Amino acid sequence: MNRLSDDKFNEYALGLDALRDDMRYSQRAGLPFIITAAIIWGFIAIATSINLPMYTSDLVVFCCACPLMPIAMLVGKILKVDILDKKNPLWKAGILFTCNQMIYLLVAMWVMSAMPEKMVMVYAMIFGAHYLPYSWLYKEKFYLVSAILITVTSLVLGLMVPRNVLAVVLMCYEIVFAVVLCRTTRK
Repeated sequence: MNRLSDDKFNEYALGLDALRDDMRYSQRAGLPFIITAAIIWGFIAIATSINLPMYTSDLVVFCCACPLMPIAMLVGKILKVDILDKKNPLWKAGILFTCNQMIYLLVAMWVMSAMPEKMVMVYAMIFGAHYLPYSWLYKEKFYLVSAILITVTSLVLGLMVPRNVLAVVLMCYEIVFAVVLCRTTRK
C-alpha cells in the first residue's frame, strides 16, 4: 500500500473533520449521555447512602448503570437528538469508545472483591477516563479536561471521603458538564 499524496491526505483530513463537525452537531456533543450520567451518579449517591452491606452496595452501584440507554434515549428525545443515528460513519467510533470502558470495568469488579470500600472510587476513575477519546470525536476540549479532572479528583476524594460524597460530587460535576455542553453546542 502506498502513502497518500499531500493533496489526497488533506482531502481526507477535511472529510474527517467535516464528519466530526457533524457528530458534534447531530449528537449535541454527547449531551444526552452527560445528562444521563448525572442521573446515574444520583442513583449511585442514593445507593451508597443506604445502609447495605458493602458487597451488596457495590452490586447495586453496578446495577445503577443498567438504565443508561433507556434514559439516554428519553433525554435524546427531549433534546431532539437521535442517539442511535447511524448516518455518520463515526458513530462506530463512539460505540468503540464506550465499549472500551466496559473492558476496564473488569478492574472495578476485581476491586469489588479485593477492596470493596474502594470500588466506587475505581469505578469513578474508569468513568472519568473514558471521556478522553470523546474530546477528539466531538471536538470538545471539556471532555479532555473532564477525563483528567474526574479521574484525578476521584482518586483524591476516594481516598479521603465516604463513597456517597464522591458520588454526589460526580453528579454535581456532570450537571456542570451538561450546562457547559448546552452553551457550547448552541453556538
